[in-house]
Amino acid sequence: MQRKRFYYIIELQYLGFRFHGWQKQPQVNTLQRMVERTLSYVLEDRRYKILATGRTDAKVSANQTAIELFVEQEPLDIESFFPLFNKNLPQDIRALTIKETDAKFNIIQHPKVKEYLYLFAFGEKFHPFCAPFMYNYMNDLDIILMQEAAALFVGKHDYRSYCHRPNEHTITTGEILTCEIVKNTIYTANFFPENSYVLRVRGAGFKRNQIRLMMGVLFDLGSGKVTLDFIKKTLDPTQEKITLEHIVPGSGLILNEVRFLEE
Repeated sequence: MQRKRFYYIIELQYLGFRFHGWQKQPQVNTLQRMVERTLSYVLEDRRYKILATGRTDAKVSANQTAIELFVEQEPLDIESFFPLFNKNLPQDIRALTIKETDAKFNIIQHPKVKEYLYLFAFGEKFHPFCAPFMYNYMNDLDIILMQEAAALFVGKHDYRSYCHRPNEHTITTGEILTCEIVKNTIYTANFFPENSYVLRVRGAGFKRNQIRLMMGVLFDLGSGKVTLDFIKKTLDPTQEKITLEHIVPGSGLILNEVRFLEE
């Protein structure tokens, strides 16, 4: 007899600062490990499986993302399950919504747009409480030049220079819908520096460390280490691949939103 499955989409948000990324790994604390530990407690002996929209790196946070939950035997009583699940998650992970879906939905392959933010400030060292949320670049930056360069990433490009350690099967082409640097008015706190900034990037998907490499080369540009022409060459398919090494810390990166598109 074939087991019957029931399908759910759960929206989550989390502070990634104390986690070694999403994917479960031996001997380190990850977000997947904590979510599955909570589900095992709440669902007791029920069989289940989860899939995420993607894997965030160590210290990367999410304001809104999603997982797909598969359970067997019988459907969830959502009204009792959801508050119990939330209550037992650690304080730095919260479930936002839950809704039922079906076997036709595939959370990995379904068309979606992801929005990432990278928060930063520059100049004087800021309050240590800022560390989980934004990166402190200690030198002066030419923000206007960085804003000009950020616009170069928009459109369809081969981002091979912005993919960390690709293999022969890695697809390095893609399309970025939005890439801009603006003053940060999205996240505020009384201990944040007076002026902070955000790199805002939107697209269907991104390569390994792509946004952190983009932010790194923009910092190099703003501090005079590279030129605007250098960034243009990294996006020029007629040029040889330029290997970029400046990967900024994950703690400034936030997966701000995952929006599923109608097929």
